Amino acid sequence: MLVSLTPLFSKGAPQQTPPATEAVGGAPSRAAATFAARLTFEGVERRYGDTYALAGFDLDVAPAEIVCLLGPSGCGKSTVLNLAAGFERPSEGAVLLDGAAVERPGPDRGVVFQQPRLFPWLSVLDNITFGPRMHGVPRERYRDGAQRYVDLVGLAGFEKHYPYELSGGMQQRVAIARAWISEPEVLLMDEPFGALDAQTRLMMQELLLDVWEKKRTTVLFVTHDIDEALFLADRVLVMSARPGRITEDLRMPFARPRDYATIIFDADYVRLKQRVLRAIRQESARAMRAAPDFAGATPP
Repeated sequence: MLVSLTPLFSKGAPQQTPPATEAVGGAPSRAAATFAARLTFEGVERRYGDTYALAGFDLDVAPAEIVCLLGPSGCGKSTVLNLAAGFERPSEGAVLLDGAAVERPGPDRGVVFQQPRLFPWLSVLDNITFGPRMHGVPRERYRDGAQRYVDLVGLAGFEKHYPYELSGGMQQRVAIARAWISEPEVLLMDEPFGALDAQTRLMMQELLLDVWEKKRTTVLFVTHDIDEALFLADRVLVMSARPGRITEDLRMPFARPRDYATIIFDADYVRLKQRVLRAIRQESARAMRAAPDFAGATPP
């Protein structure tokens, strides 16, 4: 059942889904993009002293698109999310949201971390409504919407419970509802299900897709799990070893809504999983060979 939620903050133009393309490999061509990007990285470099985390990083994410980032450990995936969130600024290049430079955090971007990071002294409902309350949104504007998000993530009846009374999966549901309640243009997710057991992780993935089907929020999702990326994403991007840049940009051919138990036996799924695995192993091996030379290295 579709749920209508009144936005708490003003919005721009309606979202449009980009035209479907076939799965392709190699470095993506930004000139080929035929849609108005919601989130854009243009020639981004991020340096920490003499160490390059990102170099020559280009990315366009369309409205209502789910894009998953994969890559070897330390390749800069979380740095990409921090830049999109406004937690950090690029050393070179630009990060744009609907054409405007991202310079600081804002309610137009919601962030979900690997750990729920809930306030232990606040109830489920008060954790979810923390953002609107801190932005001075009147109680009558967010209270009903908060209850609808509680219902969407399956926590009805737990509104007055505290985080210590919830399982890990339930705590992460609170974090997702908290990120979504402000109706962000972009949802940024940094391995949000990585600490969960396999069964709970799959349930959370299905929950995310179910809510996304209703909201059509743009999602940039970082993961180390290839199966998770293939199941969730419209596009799967593979990043190089540090300094990170995109080496594979693959559009998923699977229709929505998706059933995990079905698509894992699809021939395209198996082929794409093998391709992504090879790419990540190649970059991981390159990272290990170059490890002593990372600090102070100049980008290729």
